[in-house]
Amino acid sequence: MKTLIEHLRVLHLTLRRLLLTPNATLLNILIIGIALSLPVGGYVLLKSVQSLGSQIAGTPQISVFLAAGTGSGDIERIGDRLKQHAGIKSIEFVSREVALKKLQQSTGLSDVIGGLAQNPLPDAFVVFPKEGSVAALETLRSELKTWQHFEHVQLDSAWIHKLEALLDFGRMAVVILAGLLSFALIAITFNTIRLQILTRREEIEVAKLIGATDAFIRRPFLYFGLTQGLLGGIAAWLLVAGSLQLLNHQVGTLTQLYASNFSLQHLSLPDSVTLLGFSAYLGWLGAWFSVSQHLWQIEPR
Repeated sequence: MKTLIEHLRVLHLTLRRLLLTPNATLLNILIIGIALSLPVGGYVLLKSVQSLGSQIAGTPQISVFLAAGTGSGDIERIGDRLKQHAGIKSIEFVSREVALKKLQQSTGLSDVIGGLAQNPLPDAFVVFPKEGSVAALETLRSELKTWQHFEHVQLDSAWIHKLEALLDFGRMAVVILAGLLSFALIAITFNTIRLQILTRREEIEVAKLIGATDAFIRRPFLYFGLTQGLLGGIAAWLLVAGSLQLLNHQVGTLTQLYASNFSLQHLSLPDSVTLLGFSAYLGWLGAWFSVSQHLWQIEPR
C-alpha cells in the first residue's frame, strides 16, 4: 500500500511538472503525436487497401484446362480426385460445349463462332480453394500443374499477387519509418530528461546526501518520460482519427459515383491500445537511457 501511494505521489508531481511548462509540454506532445501518426496512418491505409482488395477479388478460383483427347473416364477420375483434395472446397466442371455457348452469349459473335468447323475450347474444371491466401493459392496451383491431363492451370485472380506484393512493400516501408521515428522520439525524450537532470542537479545532490537511492531519484524522470510518451500517443490517435474522418468524407463522395460502400477503417481497439502502450514505452525508454547516462555523473560534493 505504501509503495502504491508513493507511485501515485510521483505521478501527481509529474503531472504538475508538465503543467508548469505548458508551451514546452504541448510542443513535445505535438511532435511525438505527429511523428507517430505518420506510420500509424500508413498502417491504417494499408489495412483499408487490403480490405478493398479482398472485396473486389471475391472468392478466389483456379481454372484447370484439360488436354485435348482426355476421355470421359479420365475426366470423372480427375473430378473425384479434386473433390478429395484437402485444399479444395468445391469444383465445377465446364464442358467444352458449355464453354462455347457461354462464349457466344458473352461476346456477341455467335455467327462467327457458329461458323467454326470444330470447337476449339477444352474441357475445364473450376477449382474453389479452401484458403484464399496468396501462398496457399500458389502452392495449390503448383501442385495441380504436375497432374496428368492438365494442359494449363490458371489462377484467375492473379492480380492479387501484385497487390499483395505492393502491400508487402508498403508494410516494410511503414516498419522502417516507424523504426526511424521511434529512435527520434527516444532522442527527444532523452534530451528533455537530460535538461531536467541538469536543472535539478543541486536537488539531486541533496537527495543523495540524505540517503536517497538511485531508484528513488530515477522514478520521477521515468514517470515523466512515460507520461509524455502516452500523451503523445493520444495526440497521434486523435490526429489519425481526425484525418480519417476528413478523408472518409471525400472518399464517400467518390465511392457514390462507383456505387461502392468503401471507407477507410479506423483504428481498432487492439491497435489503439498497442499505439498508446508503444508510445508510453518509447517515452519511458528515452527517459531510462537519459537517467542511466547522466545520473551517475552527479555526486554530492
